[in-house]
Amino acid sequence: MPRDFPDGHPSDAPGASARPTNTRWLVVAFAVSLAVLQYVDRVAISQAGPLIQKDLGLSATEMGWVFAAFTLAYALFEIPGGYLGDWIGPRKVILRIVLWWSLFTAATGWVAGFRSLVAVRFLFGAGEAGCFPNITKALKRWLPAAERPRAQGILWMSARWGGAATPLLVYACLQFVSWRTAFLLFGIAGVIWALAFNWWYRDDPRTHSQVNAAEAALLPAGNAAGDDHKHVPWGAMARSRTVWALCGQYWCMSYAWYFFITWFPKYLLEARGFDLKGSALMAGLPLALGGFGALVAGWITPPLVRRFGLGRTRRGLGFVAMTSAAVLLVTSTAVRDPYVAVALIALVSFSMDLTLPGSWTTCMDIGGRGVGTLSGAMNMMGNLGGVVSPVVVGMIVDRTGDWNRPFPITAVICLVGACCWLLIDPVTPLDLGDPERVAPATE
Repeated sequence: MPRDFPDGHPSDAPGASARPTNTRWLVVAFAVSLAVLQYVDRVAISQAGPLIQKDLGLSATEMGWVFAAFTLAYALFEIPGGYLGDWIGPRKVILRIVLWWSLFTAATGWVAGFRSLVAVRFLFGAGEAGCFPNITKALKRWLPAAERPRAQGILWMSARWGGAATPLLVYACLQFVSWRTAFLLFGIAGVIWALAFNWWYRDDPRTHSQVNAAEAALLPAGNAAGDDHKHVPWGAMARSRTVWALCGQYWCMSYAWYFFITWFPKYLLEARGFDLKGSALMAGLPLALGGFGALVAGWITPPLVRRFGLGRTRRGLGFVAMTSAAVLLVTSTAVRDPYVAVALIALVSFSMDLTLPGSWTTCMDIGGRGVGTLSGAMNMMGNLGGVVSPVVVGMIVDRTGDWNRPFPITAVICLVGACCWLLIDPVTPLDLGDPERVAPATE
């Protein structure tokens, strides 16, 4: 009888099947559904924005501060959210943060004016900040190393597609209810998810009644109860070139990506001549193609690793993806046909999202017991790029009146991100106390 299982585990019963169960993929399903929910709650305010501005009498500048309040809080609370997962485990943290952000999703519909809306969106962002670091922590516990890239690809494809579909979802809701009621409904959906997750999920997969001994043998070591602790290798992270490069490339990628969820609809109207309907249809294209990019990266990574090794695959794919994004951005400025230009910009999103599975899986592979903190640090840096990007783009357009001017600057930033990938060592773990290792032979 495997010592990792408590007495009475179903896999220990006479005649238990030797074929591994697939319970670990239900964890992926929970992660995917949470990613979609997070993006729906996050992006919904953009679609409802005009109604909110009208009802509350907000100017465009005030609405910009509303958007910035979320992004700033989301960035600032990434490391605390990830650290908390490393300390007490993702199950407790995910339950709390989903209930927290669901409350403030609903509270978005209860606000009375500008100040209360800014406060609510800041607190909403503080809750959502722990989502992806703790998902990453959970997937590290539940998935063998070989399955992580594809799981991350599916996860980020779903997140991006959730964001792409949100405008249509919100539009459909607003045909029947007010924007205030719509946010209440989205909040209720989050509460239902949190309760279902807390009932089913376990931090240690070996204690789950649906995991048999054969599946447990596939799972990574170091998932026993009590594995969570306060210690995080801060010094190792601060001294690591890989950590700095990993955070740097994510800052560069996010700086470029935030254009799609901030200024892109206005770019379509003012620079490419689309009407409101055409702009609404085109606005989700970069997120949709980005989802495909994440999925493609997740599926091609394992065979590439078998042929070229883990290090060369991760670095090479990241470098090529970010370089391609830079070239596509510059090329789009020379194209007059609006549909071709939009297609090129959507391919920028596809190229950049090829890096997502590698970014988050690298955190899983090298972060050891501090994977939540490390992925939180990376995502924090990315969202700080998201704070800077809309401001810089807006200033350039205000001063020049030319929507193409920001693109070469963004392309240079993408090239910096490509160079960061060349400095990343995705093979050597940071936490020497972690029982799971990435074999040097994969380099």
